[in-house]
Amino acid sequence: MHRAPSTSSGHVAPAGQRLTWHKPPLTVLVIKKTMDAGVVEPFSDIVHWLIRDKSMVVFVESAVLEDPYLKNHEAFLQLKDKLCTFTEGRDELTDRIDFIICLGGDGTLLYASSLFQQSVPPVMAFHMGSLGFLTPFEFENFQEKVTNVLEGHAALTLRSRLRCTIYRKESDTNDNTLCNNAELLVLNEVVVDRGPSPYLSNLDLYLDGKLITTVQGDGLIVSTPTGSTAYAVAAGASMIHPSVPAIMVTPICPHSLSFRSIVVPAGVELKIMVSPEARSSVWASFDGRMRQELHHGECLKVTTSIYPMPSICDQDQISDWFDSLAECLHWNMRKKQRQILDSPDVQLGPRVPKMDD
Repeated sequence: MHRAPSTSSGHVAPAGQRLTWHKPPLTVLVIKKTMDAGVVEPFSDIVHWLIRDKSMVVFVESAVLEDPYLKNHEAFLQLKDKLCTFTEGRDELTDRIDFIICLGGDGTLLYASSLFQQSVPPVMAFHMGSLGFLTPFEFENFQEKVTNVLEGHAALTLRSRLRCTIYRKESDTNDNTLCNNAELLVLNEVVVDRGPSPYLSNLDLYLDGKLITTVQGDGLIVSTPTGSTAYAVAAGASMIHPSVPAIMVTPICPHSLSFRSIVVPAGVELKIMVSPEARSSVWASFDGRMRQELHHGECLKVTTSIYPMPSICDQDQISDWFDSLAECLHWNMRKKQRQILDSPDVQLGPRVPKMDD
């Protein structure tokens, strides 16, 4: 007897993502928000504690040693010779760092992501910026929180990233231009916009090789679920939990009443090409950095990277996200409707007329 084929789908619950150390962590990269006097004391305190109490090898950026707020900081000067340094774009960190501590805001976390264009160590982000949607940890009692992480008592959110590849018609580049086939990984979004041009951007959007639409407006945002609560939500997109495998495509001020944001499966390849009918070039930026001009016939391909960013949770994947929605974006904040108390003098529902009315 012929039997219909059976299908099944396995879904991993976010709660199943936990931090597991195969060997005790020995090295930590501490990244702080630049040019911020308010981060100096916490930075000095946590670095001193990691070296003295945890016997860890601490890496910092070379530029940190030249920070004007730290140059005359007595406690930091005592630690200066015990720090390992690196320079962005020159030193490879992937195999040297066990985990990362960020002191700053969401921008500091995005910068940390940009340093690792392949595998990323687990990231513990302390909230010391303006918004702090992606930075769940408060700095008070940092010793207890970091110790829990070192002992492996923490949940993880695997934040997907996007792999973006630029394809140019010719290879003439200058110091500020990425070469043909250059790849960048982004945590939030890649944005293609009209830049200083007075004309609408005109972009052909392909999905897995098929033309799906032409974007006419200020531009286009291609974001991860993590980035759905950043530029995309300001442009009218929905908010997606970072554990959802998806890519969000959101127009920026489209000259169309029906162009809504869409969500496509993670892993598809999106191609954004400057249309032959476009009146001007467009500009692409990657997590707000590395702004690049794209001309007629040039394109940008975007897909899900195989290298996510493992974000260490303060509580768990669900609680952290909804707490951020409430505290940072005031999601569904409304004064509660009061209960109607039962009273013989209060008539509920429509009044039923009596026979003698």
